[in-house]
Amino acid sequence: MKKLMTMTRQFRDDENGAAMVEYSILIGIITAAAIATIIAVGGYVGTAWTTLCSALGSTCVAPT
Repeated sequence: MKKLMTMTRQFRDDENGAAMVEYSILIGIITAAAIATIIAVGGYVGTAWTTLCSALGSTCVAPT
């Protein structure tokens, strides 16, 4: 019984699992922000490219 209580205390005091969850959430937030930034920049570049082509009066192929 004493060994079970000792193991229970060690499990309660161990913070490795909590730190791993926190890092996983942080990585998820950073990934979502990076994807949102890439999408926003891609939209801006696409719009700028279209505007430039229209201003030049040429037939440009949109970047893919």
